[in-house]
Amino acid sequence: MHPILQDAKTRMDKSIEAFRHEIAKIRTGKATTALLDGIKVDYYGNPSPLNQVANLSVLDSHTLSITPWDKSMVGEIEKAILKADLGLNPANDGTNLKVPIPPLTEERRKELVKLVKKYGEDAKIAIRNIRRDANEHLKREEKAKNMSEDERHHNEDEVQKLTDEHIKKIDELIKAKEVEILSV
Repeated sequence: MHPILQDAKTRMDKSIEAFRHEIAKIRTGKATTALLDGIKVDYYGNPSPLNQVANLSVLDSHTLSITPWDKSMVGEIEKAILKADLGLNPANDGTNLKVPIPPLTEERRKELVKLVKKYGEDAKIAIRNIRRDANEHLKREEKAKNMSEDERHHNEDEVQKLTDEHIKKIDELIKAKEVEILSV
């Protein structure tokens, strides 16, 4: 595989991973520790990711459990979750937090599906931009006499195949997340 194609593939794979990470944070009504991924807690003056100051686990399909390593952090963690504005209300028992995941309304489910589709469209745009960059690099290589016109055409076809594969993956991820959101 030509280095330009390899670079394009790597960048497209990273776009898909970023999209996966983004939609993992979207609440589906099912408990998952990924919901708490973006939360930072003030840990002795340093904003630290929640999973670095506490053990996160799923108690059941509608409840998360948070056990801080330092018991004095319970209040800080509770504040951070409320401040994150995820619509979650942790219950504090003094040493642990239980976070009930409220069921989603039909209207909220539809909003979340729209959000997933928007993130999907952003990811597709990123992939198309990578395709454009790769094709520009291939044209420069041809101009610099580092490859023939036929090689450039062949490589452009390969870039298009990569693009189609990655966009198809994004469509599959969108569909799966949509089913997950609407079927809970």
